[in-house]
Amino acid sequence: MTASSPAPNGKRVLLAKPRGYCAGVDRAVVTVEKALEKYGAPVYVRKEIVHNKHVVETLRERGVIFVDETSEVPEGALVVFSAHGVSPAVHEEAARRNLRTIDATCPLVTKVHKEVNRFARDDYDILLIGHEGHEEVEGTSGEAPDRVQLVDTPEDVEKVTVRDPSKVVWLSQTTLSVDETMERVEQLKERFPELADPPSDDICYATSNRQFAVKAMAAECDLVLVVGSRNSSNSKRLVEVALQAGAKDAHLIDYAREVDEQWLQGVETVGVTSGASVPDVLVLELLDYLAERGWKDVQEVTTANEKITFALPRELRDEKARSGVR
Repeated sequence: MTASSPAPNGKRVLLAKPRGYCAGVDRAVVTVEKALEKYGAPVYVRKEIVHNKHVVETLRERGVIFVDETSEVPEGALVVFSAHGVSPAVHEEAARRNLRTIDATCPLVTKVHKEVNRFARDDYDILLIGHEGHEEVEGTSGEAPDRVQLVDTPEDVEKVTVRDPSKVVWLSQTTLSVDETMERVEQLKERFPELADPPSDDICYATSNRQFAVKAMAAECDLVLVVGSRNSSNSKRLVEVALQAGAKDAHLIDYAREVDEQWLQGVETVGVTSGASVPDVLVLELLDYLAERGWKDVQEVTTANEKITFALPRELRDEKARSGVR
């Protein structure tokens, strides 16, 4: 969808829709909020519940304690596993230490875990396209560490070794750039012509939708501002996608105050979007910041309407029904 003509002063904002929270992030954040209400503080969370600085700091103020490893949680305490998922080894350690657990893994990540298990059972070599060190990749690989090989860079494609070229499948991290992932798949297929595709798309609907929305407006933008945190894979991809799709400049920011005034010099059209773990309040603050500097004309560029929601983990569903939380 093409936005309408600029405002009289030439300054306008193109606001991408969809943007911000996806269903998996919404579910994970509400899970922690409900756990606090039901069980009281402290609630421990392994890793960041979602990759967003504002969300993590807000929950920390309410009594959430974020830890890197399950071993840091006191025996018998309550721990929530983040939206990015964990390996079976983490579940086993939690059970050994008598921890009460609530699993807030995004259902779309769980789907990829199940695919790994299925292909490992069928004795496939699994090529997981993803970013080394990302929590989601660690959890997914941990489902079948002896069968999964990570493919991050073009160099990794050359290093892959398989036992039987007719029994190889590719899967992917859910938050990647769609275009970059397909580029990696083509490189893998040159080496392994019989490479099997996932049974369904692994890249999450929200990641794809946000990238498509940015592509629809990028060519009209002198500057694209992506609200999101540095450790958010899908937010970083939005900056890359904006530049590849024709934006003259693009930057990732957590808060409006991080905008460098120099970025705005000579700029008429500013594109605004946000990653899938970003609450819309941060986007509204950025729109206020821009309005104060003359960018008052905001035009929404809509490429999809998202209606997907996920049920809360079973431990909290009764609470959900009583409180009317979606």
